Amino acid sequence: MKVLEAGIPKLAEGAFQRAYYQALTTSGKVMRAVNGNLVETHADGTETVLRALHSPVRVTIGAKFKLKRRAASA
Repeated sequence: MKVLEAGIPKLAEGAFQRAYYQALTTSGKVMRAVNGNLVETHADGTETVLRALHSPVRVTIGAKFKLKRRAASA
């Protein structure tokens, strides 16, 4: 059982890569987080930085808080 469980990360990596390339093929672009930025990658290999991402927020289990609304950018 442990041998099978040890193979799960490799299976997940393969599934993620297939989904990434399928999305690129289908829509021609994919959005992903790269070095703290939201980046749109196009099928031709070009990348466009859309905006900076917030730093991660540590939350304790059971904590409740309200998110502040961001101004919509068009």
